[in-house]
Amino acid sequence: MDLSMHSYAVSLEWTGNRGTGTSGYRNYGRDHIVRADGLPDLAGTADPTFHGDRDRWNPEQLLLTALSQCHMLSYLHVAVKNGITVLAYTDDATGTLRLNRDGSGEFTGVVLRPQVTVAAEDSTGVAEELHAAANRTCFIARSVNFPVLHEPQTIVAAG
Repeated sequence: MDLSMHSYAVSLEWTGNRGTGTSGYRNYGRDHIVRADGLPDLAGTADPTFHGDRDRWNPEQLLLTALSQCHMLSYLHVAVKNGITVLAYTDDATGTLRLNRDGSGEFTGVVLRPQVTVAAEDSTGVAEELHAAANRTCFIARSVNFPVLHEPQTIVAAG
């Protein structure tokens, strides 16, 4: 069994047909459902700027979410391998998307702002350095063509 290869599958169903399909730019909804076996459905749409619903996830948010999640999971992994005890982790990530005159667009960068609480004061230096290692091992960050920057903050647990 080859453990170096992994496959993922999702299915997508557009649910935004308001009766006339794509007969006009404003005549259809951008709503859709993303499904994966064994998981709850994910209600998706376009960014509200592009006629999406504010109450649903859009692809840009999901890309940013994937980068934030992947960094956290990679960080927790490298922390364990380096003897750093992490007690809490939060992130307030932001991303920038540039729209081009031809209607295309792309992310130009993402900034992750992980706030990590560690158990021991003497581990803060290593804890900060591990963000670079996490970035090098994060599958999603390694797959995008824009910079993923980090502005980490390390906190020592009280007591």
